Amino acid sequence: MRTWLIAALAALLLTFLPAQAQVRLDRYLKQDSYGRIKISPDGQYYAATVQLEDRVGLAILRRSDKKLVTGASGAKDSVIDDFWWASDDRVVIAMAERLGSRDQPFSTGQLYGLGLDGKRIKVLVGREDNPGLVATISINPQWEMATLIDPLPDDPRNVLISAWKLGPEPLTVVDKLDVYSGRRARVATAPVNRAVFLSDANGRVRFARGAKNDNYSKLYYRNGDGDDWRLVNDQAESGRVESALGFSADGHIAYLEVTQDTGPDAIVAWDTRTGERKQALRDPSVDPYAVILDRDGHTLLGVQYMDGRVHARLLEGGGEGARLYRALEQAFPDAAVNVTSYTRDGLALVQVWNDRTPGDTYLFDPATMNVNGVFVAREWFDPAKLPKMRPVSVRARDGLALQGYLTLPAGAAEAAPLPMVVMPHGGPYGIFDEWAFDDDTQMLAEAGYAVLRINFRGSGNYGQRFRQAGARQWGGAMQDDLTDATRWAIEQRIADPARICIYGASYGGYAALMGAAREPDLYRCAVGYVGVYDLEEMHRRDSAASRSMRNWVDDWVGERDGLALRSPVGMAARIKAQVLLVAGGADQIAPIVHSKRMANALAKAGNPAQTLFFDTEGHGFYTTAHRREFYQTLLDFLARNLGGAQAAKGEAEGAAGGG
Repeated sequence: MRTWLIAALAALLLTFLPAQAQVRLDRYLKQDSYGRIKISPDGQYYAATVQLEDRVGLAILRRSDKKLVTGASGAKDSVIDDFWWASDDRVVIAMAERLGSRDQPFSTGQLYGLGLDGKRIKVLVGREDNPGLVATISINPQWEMATLIDPLPDDPRNVLISAWKLGPEPLTVVDKLDVYSGRRARVATAPVNRAVFLSDANGRVRFARGAKNDNYSKLYYRNGDGDDWRLVNDQAESGRVESALGFSADGHIAYLEVTQDTGPDAIVAWDTRTGERKQALRDPSVDPYAVILDRDGHTLLGVQYMDGRVHARLLEGGGEGARLYRALEQAFPDAAVNVTSYTRDGLALVQVWNDRTPGDTYLFDPATMNVNGVFVAREWFDPAKLPKMRPVSVRARDGLALQGYLTLPAGAAEAAPLPMVVMPHGGPYGIFDEWAFDDDTQMLAEAGYAVLRINFRGSGNYGQRFRQAGARQWGGAMQDDLTDATRWAIEQRIADPARICIYGASYGGYAALMGAAREPDLYRCAVGYVGVYDLEEMHRRDSAASRSMRNWVDDWVGERDGLALRSPVGMAARIKAQVLLVAGGADQIAPIVHSKRMANALAKAGNPAQTLFFDTEGHGFYTTAHRREFYQTLLDFLARNLGGAQAAKGEAEGAAGGG
């Protein structure tokens, strides 16, 4: 009777909620013109990634008038993962594949050279393609894999690459690659499988880090070309993971990121001549977020940290490079600053972003200290009218400190509990919610919801122990963290306890359904977008990929015979919340069978789910029409259960609307 009464009162409350303004979806669906941008060494051109509907391409623009000179794009699901100006007239492109809008791009090992003449894109590593102004870059990683290590700015013809053959024990080599002819000369062979390398300002390969199938990291060092490798760190013996980030200006000191027994990673200065170690930088709360390098791309100036928002700490003796960075910080005091590239005469191309700005681009002249705007990201949003993300700290039931972000609707009364959406992130390991512009967060806040995003244990950014605390905790302590954060929001009178929904994608979809099963009286509704709901099936599929993947799944998710009790598909009878399941039939990360089994289990339990399935979509929808229908369905579903705004009807396709 008590449960029925609470539900009846909640339904009555929704009936008398004030009408919400409708959400303008077009401005969230519209793609921006350009993403990451780099300036050519002579300062005459920009190269910029371009987000197309189902792929990411590259455009080269003339600086003087921003007119398109040439460009390249690949097949469906292809991504220009990174690119480098190898000379004034040639860009090297590294390809990746992303199997849906919620997938993380993974390298396909293909490298291409694109000249300003645009006549033909040169295959440097990979399969030959048909010539054309806009080339088709096919994704089929059945050949040699490669990645660029160093663009060698003083050598306009060559770059350094690492390359390896696919197989269970991939041997990695370093070659000097001619970006015009494709000819290669061997520079080094790695002492460990699956190696990544770091070179110094003179183009000498000095560090190699890799692992065998046991997944224990090993770091090697050598003084220069032709010297022997020597082991610096073996995780199997030390318990630490060490990664080389950069060097001092004279090349004698190497800066290593080192995991710690407790707390976040430290930056350690290692004297390559004496072996002496000294801690150089360490934040009390968070890991290094991004390195700050000098113009040579190898000298470490400092580190950015994301503790609530982004802040930087610089090493002593940074000289002119450090002065430049401090000047940029002062010019943009409420934002994070990233220098993407330099011209030979010292101009810096800078991208600036925060939680209300996706990333505006400026050209900075250190000689005059002038900053000029180049591109405005998603200019149809007015940052002054968008709500800020508020950093929050929550104490889990076992005492572990959890960090996250709370976003309230613009103009929301501080004292009034609000309908709330809890948004667990995907991944889950090593991924973390960041202080950055997020479409879903802003859209839900516009609809009238408080949005809570919490970095549960297992997330990145808070040290090795915090990440490892999530091992084998799918549906366990990781889920408890989300529950504890939700209850914290209720206690703080942020959330109305009768109007809370949990919504996530990928692992977040699993966590949404698991939250509804573990806490049937806490959430009024749950939304699973491209989620996994049968962990036994996931384990069976993932562990078949390779021995190293089988080891990873056992170590981080758990052995298969214990996963049924942590699978939402077997707990449908406990779920009281209304459920929306969204999936793509072409999803290779979280196959649609998970969502269909979950829907069948809920139907058998007498609580049928609402579903939205598209056969042609993968791990997150690409097609604009499908994305529009998803967000319309999501907002309608939330409105029925929580009382917020729906999507505006009859918007013109492609119209962005005002800020």
